[in-house]
Amino acid sequence: MLFRTFFVTLASILVQMKEEKCLKGKRAVFFTLGCKLNFAETATVASRLEELGVCRAKKGETADICFVNTCSVTEVADHKCRQTIHRLIRQNPGALVVVTGCYAQLKPIEVSQIEGVDMVLGTAQKGKVVEKIVHYFSEHTKETEHTELKEASFVPSCSCGDRTRYFLKVQDGCDYFCTYCTIPFARGRSRNGSIASMVAQAEEVARKGGKEIVLTGVNIGDFGRSTGETFINLIRALDEVKGIERYRISSIEPNLLTDEVLEFCANSRAFMPHFHVPLQSGSDEVLKLMHRRYDTALFEQKMKRIKELMPDAFIGVDVIVGMRGETDELFQQALDFMNRMPVSQYHVFSYSERPGTKALNIPLKVRPEEKHCRSQQVMKVSDSHARAFYNRYIGSTRPVLLEHGKRKGILGGFTDNYIRVEYIPQNEDMDNSIVPLKLIGWNTDHTALIGETL
Repeated sequence: MLFRTFFVTLASILVQMKEEKCLKGKRAVFFTLGCKLNFAETATVASRLEELGVCRAKKGETADICFVNTCSVTEVADHKCRQTIHRLIRQNPGALVVVTGCYAQLKPIEVSQIEGVDMVLGTAQKGKVVEKIVHYFSEHTKETEHTELKEASFVPSCSCGDRTRYFLKVQDGCDYFCTYCTIPFARGRSRNGSIASMVAQAEEVARKGGKEIVLTGVNIGDFGRSTGETFINLIRALDEVKGIERYRISSIEPNLLTDEVLEFCANSRAFMPHFHVPLQSGSDEVLKLMHRRYDTALFEQKMKRIKELMPDAFIGVDVIVGMRGETDELFQQALDFMNRMPVSQYHVFSYSERPGTKALNIPLKVRPEEKHCRSQQVMKVSDSHARAFYNRYIGSTRPVLLEHGKRKGILGGFTDNYIRVEYIPQNEDMDNSIVPLKLIGWNTDHTALIGETL
């Protein structure tokens, strides 16, 4: 038994040495389109490749590996994916080009026919990306691998990429099958890791010095589908991890945002007064066409409850305009509803026709020009709400997690309630520090408030 263990260990070491040898010194570029979940997954792949000796290609260098994690939420997203792939192939002739993500899952043949693409890996293969890259450089084999997602497993991911905040993937996939959406086809059914595994990853972030974790997923309120656990028990367990000072819930369906979850967040040690809740439409008729699992009355009740428990909470909301069946009258109802909600910001998307979705059976189609007009109207409402929310806190003092900004000599960061802040540091050691700052007014381009020390 002892000899068997020795030889298994030796074989593992030899395999690892082979992997490191074939990848050592390779340069890679990573490009991600779409959601925070995609960014977290890409950062994990990049981290694993770096452990095997791969370095990021610097500006002007030709990469040996091009990794593209795609999105397919709209036809515009598909177009951006194709543009990105073509550009990377032109800029990095001879590189191994790996394409994964939702676009690769939904349209693998289309992607594989792009000249220069070497690997097209569907959602179920995301956990094998590094293994397949190693195999390519050791065996020089190309492949397109795409499978149905009935048996897709949960692939863990927790990484900060180039940011101070870490992104912890707690859930993947969706069982909702809204009429406009391809996510269940692109990412599969709802699944998750265990609470114990999430806590272990959070503890590892704390050991690395991370202070803030954003919980990501496709439908994170549905956490527990695979393990028989619950979302409320997940956040209770995470709140007890020492060293993590902030958690944010990236997005949660209104019907899954229970009073129990809200009351816990309001009284928790580390969960911030910040919520992102998809509305999609402020019209009950359109919500029915979308097959959403709530109505405007429930959504309004959730918004009011958040503000009752956490008056300073930032609330971001997703909205789709131009859905099939959305008449002028229904859109006006939706706009009136959005205008009166205590929402801090709206994220606006124009409805996009997606092959295979049930929305295509709805007869009334909104013209592109009208979609654009409606989008502009919602963005105007959003800008008004966001300015009012920021103005409310000018003159107040809030804790800000500082991180290096894009402009030299200026640190950026967010308050506990998600107000973007710019700050000129007194020393260079303030990155990844939570500092109380007085918010004194807007910056020159009105994208953030300026903070100063007390």
